[in-house]
Amino acid sequence: MRLQTFLYGLVLGLLLFLVACGEDDLKKANAISAKKITFTRDRTIGVEIIYSDSARVKARGKAPIMDKVTPSTGVAYEEMIKGVNIDFFNPKGTIDGNLVCDYAIRKDEIKQTIFRKNVVVKNDKGDTFSSEELIWDEAKKIFYSNQRVYVKGADGSIGDGINFKAPQDFSTYEMETGSGQLNMQEGVAP
Repeated sequence: MRLQTFLYGLVLGLLLFLVACGEDDLKKANAISAKKITFTRDRTIGVEIIYSDSARVKARGKAPIMDKVTPSTGVAYEEMIKGVNIDFFNPKGTIDGNLVCDYAIRKDEIKQTIFRKNVVVKNDKGDTFSSEELIWDEAKKIFYSNQRVYVKGADGSIGDGINFKAPQDFSTYEMETGSGQLNMQEGVAP
C-alpha cells in the first residue's frame, strides 16, 4: 500500500512539473543547451617545471598532477589540482625562497598564475607569507592579492592586511588595512 501511494505521488508530481513547464521554458532550455562548451583535458603526472630568464634558472616547481585544459571556445590553461611546490633561486644558484599551495592555475595568454588554498611563501630573510590566494603577474614580475595576507617575520613579528603586493623575491611588500606588530626600520619596508 505504501509503495502504491509513493508511486502515485511520484507520477502526480511529475505531471505537475511537466504542466508547470511552459513553452517559453522549453525554448530557454534549448537555447542554453545549444551553447555547450566542451573541454579537452591532457593530464601529466609528476611534473617538474623550470622557469628561467636570461639563461639563469630562477625557479623550479613540482606538481603531482598538471592538466592542460583546452575549452572548445576560449583560451587554454594549465591547472595543478593537487598543488605545487616551487623553489626560487638567487643569482648564485642556491635556493632563497619557496612557495607551496594546494591548487594553482596558469593562464598563459595573460601571463598570470593564481595560487590558491593554503598558500605559503618563505623568502630568503626567513619571513613567511600565507594567504588563501596569491597571484603572480609574470609580465610585471610581482605577486599580489586582494585576499588577506598574513606575515610572520623572521624576528617573530606578525601582521596581516589586504591589497598585498610584493616583488617576485618577496624582499619588500606593501599591504593596506594592516594590523599586528611588525618590526620595521624607519623608511624601509620589511
